[in-house]
Amino acid sequence: MRWLRRLLRKRALDNQLDSELRFHVEQQIADNIAAGMNPAEARRRALAQFGGVEYVKEECREARGTHFVETLLQDLRYAFRMLRKSPGFTAVVVLTLALGIGANTAIFSIVNGVLLRPLEFPQPERLMRITNSYPEGAFLAMRSDLHTMDVATYWEGTEFNLTGLGNPVRLDGSSVSAEFFSALGVKPTLGRVFLAGEDHPSQDNVVVLSQALWRDRFGSDVNVIGRSITLEGISRQIVGVMPASFQFLSPKTQLWVPLHLDTGNLGALFGGPFLPVIGRLRAGATLEQAHAELQQFAPRVVSMFPWKMPDNWKSASLISLQQDFVGEVQTKLLVLLGAIGLVLLIACANVANLLLSRAATRQREMALRAALGAGRWRICRQLLTESTILAILGGAFGMLLSVNGLAWLKAILPADTPRLATVTLDWRVLVFTAVVALLTGVIFGLAPALHASKIDLTESLKIGGQHSAAMGVSHRLRSVLAITEIALAVMLVTGAGLMVKSLWVLSHVNLGFQTESIVTARITPNESFCANFARCLGFYNDLVGRVRALPGVERAALVSVLPLNGRVDGFAADLEDHPRAADNSAPMIFETVITPDYLRLMGIPLLQGRAFTTADESPGAPPVALVSASTARKYWPNQSAVGKHIKPVFVDTWMKIVGVVADVNEYSVAAKLPSWADGAVYDAYGNASLLTPRHGRQQPTEMTLVVRTSNSQVNYAGLLRRSVAGLNPEVPVSEVQTLRAIASESVSAPRSTMSLFAIFAALALVLGAVGIYGVVSYSMVQRTSEIGIRLALGAQRRDVLHLVVAYGLRLAFAGVVAGIAGALAATRAMSSLLYGVSATDPLTFIAVAILLAAVTLAACYIPARRAMKVDPMVALRYE
Repeated sequence: MRWLRRLLRKRALDNQLDSELRFHVEQQIADNIAAGMNPAEARRRALAQFGGVEYVKEECREARGTHFVETLLQDLRYAFRMLRKSPGFTAVVVLTLALGIGANTAIFSIVNGVLLRPLEFPQPERLMRITNSYPEGAFLAMRSDLHTMDVATYWEGTEFNLTGLGNPVRLDGSSVSAEFFSALGVKPTLGRVFLAGEDHPSQDNVVVLSQALWRDRFGSDVNVIGRSITLEGISRQIVGVMPASFQFLSPKTQLWVPLHLDTGNLGALFGGPFLPVIGRLRAGATLEQAHAELQQFAPRVVSMFPWKMPDNWKSASLISLQQDFVGEVQTKLLVLLGAIGLVLLIACANVANLLLSRAATRQREMALRAALGAGRWRICRQLLTESTILAILGGAFGMLLSVNGLAWLKAILPADTPRLATVTLDWRVLVFTAVVALLTGVIFGLAPALHASKIDLTESLKIGGQHSAAMGVSHRLRSVLAITEIALAVMLVTGAGLMVKSLWVLSHVNLGFQTESIVTARITPNESFCANFARCLGFYNDLVGRVRALPGVERAALVSVLPLNGRVDGFAADLEDHPRAADNSAPMIFETVITPDYLRLMGIPLLQGRAFTTADESPGAPPVALVSASTARKYWPNQSAVGKHIKPVFVDTWMKIVGVVADVNEYSVAAKLPSWADGAVYDAYGNASLLTPRHGRQQPTEMTLVVRTSNSQVNYAGLLRRSVAGLNPEVPVSEVQTLRAIASESVSAPRSTMSLFAIFAALALVLGAVGIYGVVSYSMVQRTSEIGIRLALGAQRRDVLHLVVAYGLRLAFAGVVAGIAGALAATRAMSSLLYGVSATDPLTFIAVAILLAAVTLAACYIPARRAMKVDPMVALRYE
């Protein structure tokens, strides 16, 4: 408090100090006069004995402890005056920094919201995910036998038809175990969550709504609890409504229902979908204890299966639930953060070059400061104060830019990016921006400040010394900064080039089917409607017949899993000539159910045998199948697969392979099949001899209608919906889109990353070009006299052009070499984001080197033209 009072009462204390010192001086003068001196001599002797009034004042002020703050305030006032005197320079620097800092803030906001912010659950650090996925039977064993964790499971791919409330709608939902909500530690806004046992048959007709569904479909009615709604033709009682902040697994999830865990259905328990398992460590249990218990339990899971499972099931481990959430996007976001960090460094190098140029014009000012007693640290502090103010201003404007930048990023990134919808500019982002702004001020201001404070007083203060001092500004330092800009730009442009080439390769992948003139629509009858398969088959046959009669329709077919839509289905298989020994696991086969016209409509070639016919769809027909070419080569090499047999491991009836078709990218543009699939098979829709509920398998309820059209102007969405409503008004029609749009959407994630990299690279190129231009232009200005002498001695204009361009190319060559070395190391971090392109692709590196050389030549053009127009007589009088 005393220090603060001294700071606030500075003027009063200075007046007191003046009075006190004046008293002491006058007292000494009086003593000298009393000793016989005349007044003039007495004053001179008193001041000499006192040692300099102003020097004593400074010592007294330093003793107060407020001298640093006082001089800092002086520096701030002077810095603002200097920046106000150069508005153009200030605007350029602030705008450059605002772009760099704002972009970094926007990207960090995404990284913070997705990767760093803890999950919105109580004690999120105790929430774990068990690696691998497990069938329902294995989960039931975990639930009863694991003692260190409360486990839960879910199936996120569940969808439901909501009927009885106006037009039927398709809702995104999730089937979860009874412990799901309690394991996460979340509570409902209204009602309750699921109770123990409500995931067993006859007890599972309950549902929990999301806040959005409760608001949109039920008008936020607080009396909704206990009300019944019809989902998939089954009446379910609403027991709870979750808060708006609960968006597990996705913001699109609109409701949760219990899993149907039927312990009497072996096929469903082990032949159904494999589910992720999460868990919360119980009170007193440690992560090490839970991991040890899981390691002992995992081998038992293998023995539970009716067939042999892979040995890697024994290596299950635990990861944090947050890590599981962000695992797929973590690399991409960190690479983007690193890329935009390089842009900020390029901006800092650019600003440092501007400050060096400005420092050359202030050499006499610095020399006068030094002559008046300012030390090197005092001058450095003044210059660092100016650079820090510039950085803070840049950070403030950058924060304003980041608001719009964040909205733009959220729009361009894939919508399924986890936690993207909840990303905001919170206090962590503000702290990050403040730290970045301060560090930026130090980074770009330190080198110019140190150089400007290194003063030769004799040279700087003499007539013409300003130019001599300016010539003394280190060209080496400016060149190093320019080379650094080029190197960083090379790294960024190389990364962008690899992403562009990867996207080009993805866009030209042979998918194995045609995408033009094909319209698709998901048809989703209630499961209760299709419980009578004959009724469901009749519905689909009638629908295909109606659609074929629509104007412009050439063909129509049905498929259970449309390529590239991300949905999967499959089974563990037995294959002829490949008996499973005790140590062999059953291969997993990707399964697609189709109608006979599907292959011809999609343009999928038949390589051997025959395709399906209408006879294969009739009840009682012998089960037949088609396999992909890669599956045939893998299991029946050097022989024909036609005539071989295949079946799910838990049924007795074999399917005869009647044909081999070309491989298709079923799972994604980048992968023909999911990683777990060992092959692909097509089944004939309507053949019910194999797919029976008794084995936990049945004909798919929902199918995708695929239509080849000859008239792109027709609104097929309306026609298809009317066709379905004419057969069954309670069947929703959703996801009506062209197959071309689906293929384009499947590369949206790499496209978004590529777009951001391309923008960052373009910004880096522009900043790098500006940096080269500044260095070359400034160098030519300083060498004006030299150029004049050269021209006076007979040099030609082209010689001057060669001089300028050669200087720029030397900078570019050094920067490109350093950048390529850095890119060789940095691009390895983004190898997982590339497809069909090596992280060290030589063509990309060569193209980037040529591009940077071209940019350098362009940046040298204006300084070269200016130098070529120098008048020798004017140049020789340049001082």
